[in-house]
Amino acid sequence: MKSNLLKLFFLLFITFQIQAQELLPFVENYNKSSYEGDNQTWSVAQGNDNAMYFANNHYLVRYNGVVWEKYTLPNKTIIRSIMVDGDKVYSGSYKEFGYWYRQDGKMKYVSVSKNRGVFDENENEEVWKIFKLNDLIYFQSFNQIFIYDGKSIQKTKLPFLISYCFIVDNQLLVASVEHGVFVLNGNKLNPVKGWGAIKNNVIHAIEKHRNKTYIFTHKKGIFVDDRGILTAWNNPLNEVLKNANINVARFLKNNKLIIGTAGEGIYMFDFNDNSFKNINRKNVLMNNSILSIGLDKEDDLWLGLDNGIAHIEVTSPVSIFYDNSGVLGSVYSVVNIDKEYLMASNHGVFKYADKKLSLIPNSQGQAWNISKVDNRYFIGHNEGTFLYENGKFSKLNTINGGWNFTKSSIGNSYFQATYSGVVVYKDSNNLEEKVVLKGLMKPIKYVAQNKKNEVWAADNYRGLYRILYNNNYETEKVENVTQHSKIGNDFGVKIFEFRNEILFLINKTWYTYNSITNQLENNELFNYNFKNISDVAAIDENHFILLQDGLLYHIYANGNKFIWNSIQEKYYKGKIINENLNIFKDKNNYLLNLDDGFISFKLKEINKLKLDLKVEVFNDENLIENNSRINYNSELRINVISGLFGATKPNLFYKINDENNFRSIKDGLIVLNNLNSGSHNIEIYNHDGLSYSKISSFNFFVAKPWYFSFWMLLLYLSFIAGVLYVYYRWNKMRYLQKLELREEELRHQKEILEMELKAEHDLNSQEYQKHILELELQTKSSEVAGKSLSIAKQGEMIEKIQSILDSETDFNKLKSEIKKAIKINAVNKHEWEIFENNLNQIHNEFVTNLSQKYPNLTSKDIKLCIYLKMNLSSKEIAPLLNISFRGVELHRYRLRKKLNLVQDENLSNFLLNL
Repeated sequence: MKSNLLKLFFLLFITFQIQAQELLPFVENYNKSSYEGDNQTWSVAQGNDNAMYFANNHYLVRYNGVVWEKYTLPNKTIIRSIMVDGDKVYSGSYKEFGYWYRQDGKMKYVSVSKNRGVFDENENEEVWKIFKLNDLIYFQSFNQIFIYDGKSIQKTKLPFLISYCFIVDNQLLVASVEHGVFVLNGNKLNPVKGWGAIKNNVIHAIEKHRNKTYIFTHKKGIFVDDRGILTAWNNPLNEVLKNANINVARFLKNNKLIIGTAGEGIYMFDFNDNSFKNINRKNVLMNNSILSIGLDKEDDLWLGLDNGIAHIEVTSPVSIFYDNSGVLGSVYSVVNIDKEYLMASNHGVFKYADKKLSLIPNSQGQAWNISKVDNRYFIGHNEGTFLYENGKFSKLNTINGGWNFTKSSIGNSYFQATYSGVVVYKDSNNLEEKVVLKGLMKPIKYVAQNKKNEVWAADNYRGLYRILYNNNYETEKVENVTQHSKIGNDFGVKIFEFRNEILFLINKTWYTYNSITNQLENNELFNYNFKNISDVAAIDENHFILLQDGLLYHIYANGNKFIWNSIQEKYYKGKIINENLNIFKDKNNYLLNLDDGFISFKLKEINKLKLDLKVEVFNDENLIENNSRINYNSELRINVISGLFGATKPNLFYKINDENNFRSIKDGLIVLNNLNSGSHNIEIYNHDGLSYSKISSFNFFVAKPWYFSFWMLLLYLSFIAGVLYVYYRWNKMRYLQKLELREEELRHQKEILEMELKAEHDLNSQEYQKHILELELQTKSSEVAGKSLSIAKQGEMIEKIQSILDSETDFNKLKSEIKKAIKINAVNKHEWEIFENNLNQIHNEFVTNLSQKYPNLTSKDIKLCIYLKMNLSSKEIAPLLNISFRGVELHRYRLRKKLNLVQDENLSNFLLNL
């Protein structure tokens, strides 16, 4: 008696636990209106084409992640079982079994049992299970087994009623309803030794897991065979399962067990920590009666329900928490504290721990934000600011409506945006010491600081404010920056901190503040990379989350590159709270608030599988090939099939006719209408977060509309020809007058043309004269350069000879003769005049500019400037000026002073650039 009471108490305890809210895997429910089929789904399998197949009463239902298809058997009987083998999908029904194959975008059926005399007339056999063993296909009813080798069918009639057959260790086990389990070897049935305890039980599954064999009975729970010893499964969950009635069970690769029941949904048991979760109608499942279980290549579950189909992402890093009772309300912020969760909702502050959701006492009302500071949690509430520390909840102050709590990026102070302005907490270790910044008594939604004595505040409705204060936190100036920057639409300003820089998102445009111009300026980096953003939430220095066109993206900033990770819309569709996007990061785990709970995901654990993309294109429900021709103004439906249904589903985009922008492919479907006639090209791209890679393309041709057909064009031409003929006849009498007018116009045009030619000739003559003058100028320039060098060389020769003669004192007569020769070779006055005139003509513009800028320069100074501009050395300039080398250097020194040049500035370069 005592033992029964303990079991009853434990059962009640477990039942309470499983009815509490839990963090559950994401579930997609499909009712019969989704796939337009029947209620019960008896069998589930994934085909080699990656599509999911369902035995849905009268229909074979196919789902490729884009569209649902349904097919019926020729005899319209109920399909009880399916099994995939290669490109064939075998199905079993009432006195019928065969296989389906795909052709031209449709499923075709071939009967294997028809006209073979497989079923007797007095038999009412239904094929409830199909499996393959040793290259043979087995079709099993409750009384017989039909073995198909690809050509012939062998029938084995069983001596008793069975539930199902199972393959364990390459042996075929037959589960009798009354006599236990047998091994079928040929036509012989041998009972399994040691399994007598499971006689008189309906067995729905036998699975081998880690060298143990698990037998799942309908009403007696689970039995385990460990090395030949059969015992009841020693786990408290087994007592629950006895009352839940097991229908189906299956082990997963990650050491988990899935058990489908007749009335309590599924149980997910984790052997790693001996924990379990119950997914049923009380939380996320559409129906509690599980008829079948299937796995896809992502190892996620597909459940055939008594009413509908469900997809459960058991291997996904995404989990969902929501309260369907309505007690929790809309969650505005959530944080993870060890093994519990703290949530701020419009109903108060809630704690979820040990599978229990509870309202923290005295926290009723609108709670906006939870911020972590060290090991404490600040909660912005409608009634004030609260503190949660070491499991204790206390009120910090009575300042109403703490929307956001932000740490200063330059110190240890914190800023809080409230209903009535900005509150400053000078030191997080002394929270009693706070200051309310005066001068801005408005409802402030966001606040940030990255510069001392300056705070940015965004009004809840419109406007961005810059608050300046002194070291005593006394407000000195409050400036409406959006108004000053003449930004008209400044509603809903968002402040975003990125790597110690503050950005402002205003009407989907990114701005930063220019402290020099005191204006907001467009931020090129963010406006280029992040367009059409409606909300943003920072995570840490290199991570943030964006809401773009209703879709959420996690952004990882790697240097100057941004890596995008899309968060599939199905996880949060219709559940995001507008203007209140908050995310909390705990190691690699992210928590995102929703209007009925929150979502937990680990982006680094989403391992992308190899993409095996298939594109099916339908025109008027007919599958078409690449480079096909379609009618004008007809609809084109392109199914982009990845074969992935869970968290690894790729982020696909497409471009049409080489356009610049990438368009997102939603739900794998592209619908094109109103296409122009001519050739078109569709390109499919996969986005890996950093770049787009082309993975498929499709070409097609749109025919011309009927009114542009050959016969219609011929009709148009005939009509136009008739009109033109009438028009010609009607205008014939005016033709001669037009000819005369035309001749007059031609004469006038000829005169104009002659005048234009003459003007052009005169212009060409002027250009020619200009060219001749330029050539003459170049010639003079050459003469000047040549004469300059000649004069320089003569000067050098004369100087040298004079030096020699001066040293030879004994030869007076010789000296006299040589000096006479020197005078003969000396430059005469006329040559100097020609040289200087040419020099002035060449450098006329330079001399004019130099004289205007420096009027104190002498003619000798200007000559020196010209020679320096000609890049002559001091040695070459000396004879030209008829002075010594030392004299040239002294003249250069005086010239630098007149030109006001500093010591490091080169004189020649200065003159060249003048």
